[in-house]
Amino acid sequence: MDTASSLSTDGLSAHEAVPAWQDWMAKLFSGLGTDLYGDTVFEGHLQRSQAGAVVMTRLEAARHRVIRSVQGLRSHDADQVKIVAPWQGLAAVSQQGREASARNGSWVIYDTSQAYEVANPEWSEHLIVMLPRRSLEQRGIRLEGLMGRNVGGGSGIARVALEAMRSTYQELPTMAPAVAERAGELLIDLVHLSLQELSGRGTAVTQQQAFKDRIRAHVAAHVRDPRLCIDDIARAMNCSKRHLYNAFADEPLALAAWIQQLRLELCMRELRDARNAARTITDIAFGCGFSSSAHFSRAFKAYTGMAPTEFRALR
Repeated sequence: MDTASSLSTDGLSAHEAVPAWQDWMAKLFSGLGTDLYGDTVFEGHLQRSQAGAVVMTRLEAARHRVIRSVQGLRSHDADQVKIVAPWQGLAAVSQQGREASARNGSWVIYDTSQAYEVANPEWSEHLIVMLPRRSLEQRGIRLEGLMGRNVGGGSGIARVALEAMRSTYQELPTMAPAVAERAGELLIDLVHLSLQELSGRGTAVTQQQAFKDRIRAHVAAHVRDPRLCIDDIARAMNCSKRHLYNAFADEPLALAAWIQQLRLELCMRELRDARNAARTITDIAFGCGFSSSAHFSRAFKAYTGMAPTEFRALR
């Protein structure tokens, strides 16, 4: 693989873009399968660089999910662990019964030697980092139990690691090969320290975060379904509504408000997309999980300061 490379669906027709993206993901990530939630129109861009043994990819793409099945595992997959750190959008990772999600300001680490799925249910801009497993293990960390977990990123060493990953990716084009290699080693050190901190967290905190990750993953998978509501989530999580409310008590938005925000942001992206010019605003709103055009219009104006028609005219 070259030190740097880029791929884009720009210039490809709708019929060409989907199979091209699926082919690129399979080649760049060792046979990774891709599902587009049934969408026939797709846009995506990949930029890939290396910092020594660390491979860094910036992914910008419409909603999709990637799947590594047991049948798709290859022997060399055991050599890598993978990190997804969003700039925009949601990444929901499922692996070995764990569900962990990340948005801007946090990152998830998972194991390429085990089956996994990463759902990206909205427009995504993610940094994907692949690290040599052996380099982490040589630093004295046991990875069992730490994969498929949200490591954090809002404070402490996990935040330092996140900022270092982002700045390293951005500055790689200006680095000499020897400097880039050393920068990669520094990233491995920071990830190692972050995992050490993760392994020492209290059980109660870890269980609460895991529960929130399960909720986020369920919402991400069903956000376009107008039937998604607090009652539906409580049934899916097999818990009371009060338990759901308590889980999100320390979040900036209550759970219902967060779901509405996800739907509004999804509508905003689709209203800006020229490929949706023939679709009515109501059709787009209903396709993003709203069931009332009047409620959608009120919520949209409250969130953006503009009516949907005004917002669409800015495209």
